[in-house]
Amino acid sequence: MIDDFVLPGGLEAHAPPEARGLARDGVRLLVGRRAARSVEHRAFADLPDLLDPGDLLVVNVSPTLPAAVRTDRLVIHFSTEAPEGGGHWLVELRCRRGTSSVPYSGCAPGEWIPLPGDATLTLVQRRTPRLWEARLSTAVVPYLREHGVPIKYPYVREDWPLAAYQTAFAVDRGAGSAEMPSAARAFTPELVTRLVSRGVLIAPLTLHTGVASPEAHEPPYAERYDVPAATAALVGHVRGAGGRVVAVGTTVVRALETAAARDGRVRAGSGWTEHLVTPGTGVRAVDGLLTGLHEPASSHLQMLRALAGTDLLDAVYDAALTGRYLWHEFGDANLLLP
Repeated sequence: MIDDFVLPGGLEAHAPPEARGLARDGVRLLVGRRAARSVEHRAFADLPDLLDPGDLLVVNVSPTLPAAVRTDRLVIHFSTEAPEGGGHWLVELRCRRGTSSVPYSGCAPGEWIPLPGDATLTLVQRRTPRLWEARLSTAVVPYLREHGVPIKYPYVREDWPLAAYQTAFAVDRGAGSAEMPSAARAFTPELVTRLVSRGVLIAPLTLHTGVASPEAHEPPYAERYDVPAATAALVGHVRGAGGRVVAVGTTVVRALETAAARDGRVRAGSGWTEHLVTPGTGVRAVDGLLTGLHEPASSHLQMLRALAGTDLLDAVYDAALTGRYLWHEFGDANLLLP
């Protein structure tokens, strides 16, 4: 079921919960427990009651960039820097369709595209069937901050300000993610205070996400990450003391599993990761996952299967569909526990 379910259009979150009269932490939370083989319907604000003192939440502090630049005909999604450096970026070209966009393939290497602010984007070569390696005539991140808007897909019907795409943990250090690390969106300062008061630990890492256009369902591309020494040490301490390490988002799982040795010990590290978590690779450093609900055929479902197992994941997604939970970055949440 988990690989081929159909997502009804009515279960797509078209706007932030605040626009639906809810607080950020007012979204729903579907809890799946592997050992108990149970599925429970809760509210996100119940999270402190679902974790134990000594558990560790690891969060992604990457801020969201306004990574989409619009022209009269096209929208350019700036994904990540090219891992080889040289000032090149990987970009996706999309054709504007009203207030949204669809993938566009009508360009060739060497073409240049005039952008707002007298900038020029030169296409160097195709890197994947969907992404181009390209060169912008000016520094990319400052340019995006002045001329870009948040990336959005057809299920989001209106433009929302960049603040709607930032999490409570975002730290601006001059770089960022093409798309919001959305698993942490529902956290509020008040909820974080309640978690800390309960004795739940919180530790940061960084993974700058690339584009994840849902039309293609491709695996994630190489993304830049940084696992600090203090976070790596805290993961080891918590697991050694019998606590649970709960990743807030698939990006956190990817970073921690990249930094984990074969024995599961996480070491500080940074760089670019192409690591994909699947049932075949297994999970070594993470016990639980707080995430959103993922589209059919998404590569993220393989990661969830590695953590939860097929039977529990099928039960969770069946409950989400039956209970009319909302999908995507402005939707409801899913907590998978051992």
